[in-house]
Amino acid sequence: MKIILDDLKGPEIAALLTEHLEDMRATSPPESVHALDLDGLRQPNIRFWTLWDGRNLAGCGALKWLDAEHAEIKSMRTAATYKQQGIASKVLQHLINDAKAAGVQRLSLETGSMAFFLPARNLYAKFGFELCGPFADYVLDPNSLFMTKKL
Repeated sequence: MKIILDDLKGPEIAALLTEHLEDMRATSPPESVHALDLDGLRQPNIRFWTLWDGRNLAGCGALKWLDAEHAEIKSMRTAATYKQQGIASKVLQHLINDAKAAGVQRLSLETGSMAFFLPARNLYAKFGFELCGPFADYVLDPNSLFMTKKL
């Protein structure tokens, strides 16, 4: 398996992100969906990584710079056929390492408060993320939880 900095042009990533957005929209009310589409991820302050198993896309994740020392984790997703195989842990560790190497001091994220998001919340907690208040442009929302980690 290998992790690469992705240009967001391949059909595999388009399909995985479409699946991700569909799940977020099916689980959260529209005002609480903060997932980015392809255009939203194609911004100069975002680095997008994909994990490949040969020619198969296994997962993805992104870092969005909020400022020089604070970044946000976005678009964490594991392909359905790779769930429960440690893919999310590998991507998350890569994002943490990339953020540290870039001088990020604080890494934050928004995730859902519903049961659907419990596996994600458990993963983030396992990596040392703790609950916090809203950051950047987020506001208090009963459907969102915010987590952060000092690097």
